[in-house]
Amino acid sequence: MATQSASNAPSSGRLNTTAALWAGGIGGLLFLVLELAIVPLMGMSVWAPLQMISAIVLGSDVLPPPAAFSIGVLLTALLVHFALSFIYASILGFIIARRPMGVALGIGAIFGLALYVLNFYVFTGLYPWFAEARNALSIGVHLAFGLSAAFVYVRVRASERLGRAATA
Repeated sequence: MATQSASNAPSSGRLNTTAALWAGGIGGLLFLVLELAIVPLMGMSVWAPLQMISAIVLGSDVLPPPAAFSIGVLLTALLVHFALSFIYASILGFIIARRPMGVALGIGAIFGLALYVLNFYVFTGLYPWFAEARNALSIGVHLAFGLSAAFVYVRVRASERLGRAATA
C-alpha cells in the first residue's frame, strides 16, 4: 500500500515535461500571434520580427530592408522561436513545479519580464539588431508568454495528477 501511494504522489520539485511542452507551444504561439498582429499597427512589416529571429541562426544578412517574405527565413524563425519557447517554458516549469496557480502566474509574469531583459539587453551583445525592438510591444508579448506558459503548465500538471489519481 505504501508503494502505491508513493507512486501516485505528485512529482514535487521536478519538471513535468508534458506540461512544459504544452506551455512552450501555447505560450510561444500566443507570443507570435500577438507580435505579428500588433507589429503592423506600429508601422512595421509583419516579416521584420521573423527576420530578426531567423538572423540568430542565418546571420544579419537576412535582416530588413526589405522586410519581404522568404520561406527559409519563416521556417528558421519558427524553429528558433519554438525551440526557445520550449527551453524557456521548461525553465519556468522547473521554477513553478509545485506552486499553486496564483503564485505560478506571479512568477510567470516576472519570468516573462526577465526574458524581455535577457533578450533585449543581455543578448544584444551577440545579436545587436534586437536593440531596435525595445518597446512596449516586446514587453507585453514577453509578459503574455510568461503568464500563458505558467497558466498552461499548472493546468496540464493538474490534469495529469487527476488522471493518475483516477487510474489508481
